[in-house]
Amino acid sequence: MSFMKEFREFAVKGNVVDLAVGVIIGAAFGKIVDSIVNDLIMPIVGLIFGKLDFSNLFVALGTVPEGTPHTLEAIRKAGVPVFAYGNFITVAVNFIILAFIIFLMVKQINRLKREAPAEAAAPEATPEDVILLREIRDSLKR
Repeated sequence: MSFMKEFREFAVKGNVVDLAVGVIIGAAFGKIVDSIVNDLIMPIVGLIFGKLDFSNLFVALGTVPEGTPHTLEAIRKAGVPVFAYGNFITVAVNFIILAFIIFLMVKQINRLKREAPAEAAAPEATPEDVILLREIRDSLKR
């Protein structure tokens, strides 16, 4: 089998297409969660902890040039290495929220899958030979 033919068979399998759709939707969903964390949750958490801005929590690992504003972006532009633990906190909260939402989605999908066969299951029709045997039995009893 040629390499291209084998690749084509692999690429058009249903699971590969489903995976591609999942990755694309996951990337878009990740952006939504990122916005929720950065624009909604972290400002509230920062307000609770005394107007703390997590994005600017860092430790400069080198000498900061004089006159450079004390913000993460400005110090990085100055070429000073930084230990940006505030950014890590934001990303960690983002991950926890995303993992929790995915957990809830998978749990709901599994619950729906378990319920679907119970609703769809129709009573099986009794075979004709069993019906005839029951009729014979009932007529012999009389």
